Amino acid sequence: MARIPEHTLNDGTRLPALGLGTYPLDDAAADDAVRGALESGYRLVDTATNYGNETGVGRGIARSGVERGEVVVTTKLPGRHHGYQETLDSFEESRRRLGVEYVDLYLIHWPLPRVDRYVDSWRAMIKLRDDGLVRSIGVSNFTAEHLGRLRRETDVLPSVNQIELHPSLPQDDLRAVHEELGIRTESWSPLGRGSALLEDPAIAEVARAHGVTPAQAVLRWHLQLGAVPIPKSADPGRQRANLDVFGFELSAEEMARVADRRPGRLGGDPDTHEEF
Repeated sequence: MARIPEHTLNDGTRLPALGLGTYPLDDAAADDAVRGALESGYRLVDTATNYGNETGVGRGIARSGVERGEVVVTTKLPGRHHGYQETLDSFEESRRRLGVEYVDLYLIHWPLPRVDRYVDSWRAMIKLRDDGLVRSIGVSNFTAEHLGRLRRETDVLPSVNQIELHPSLPQDDLRAVHEELGIRTESWSPLGRGSALLEDPAIAEVARAHGVTPAQAVLRWHLQLGAVPIPKSADPGRQRANLDVFGFELSAEEMARVADRRPGRLGGDPDTHEEF
């Protein structure tokens, strides 16, 4: 069984260097995927209220036989629940669906700047952390401006910012801000979408040089950036392959080759995207 390295976050908690994403699995598929992943050695599981599978994720954790304290469970606050009391209430709903006494990492899913209530939600999340119901608090899809506002208005920085990050969107500037502020970067859609990225000839050549798959090469690229990728897979073989990325290292030239491609965002623009 693989042993995954860990990062120490700015609040002193620890985060595995690679995790399992669960979007867009339904409850039944998430149950099986999470149970199998934990049995294979994963210890970080990522879900969200808007994924609609928190119940299945919780069942998979319970059925895995892995002690609860060994599993880092992440879920996210939806846009429709922004606001102080709304956040507290939404968290309780997530905790009930997951069937857990506490959540390890709770994130604001999107900033929704037009709605302009993410600071209120952040204050509620600080309370949840202080009350011991959440071990670490963070955000997802926040820009440098959004992070700066949290710091100015609450003096509390997120432990994690989960952002779209892949070789077509390396997020150099935002990752530099994270490094300066001590925020850990997590990567969603780390392998892109569809097969185009993994069929790229340059990535395939890098992978062949190390006797690995293109997906493994790209995940290794994330790890060497210091980011935490959370690839989604319900297939046991792919889950194990995605975890087998700690036994080789890309050179500086190979790192550059993996990211040497036309830039492109696959998801929403954090300044305008609204997901309720």
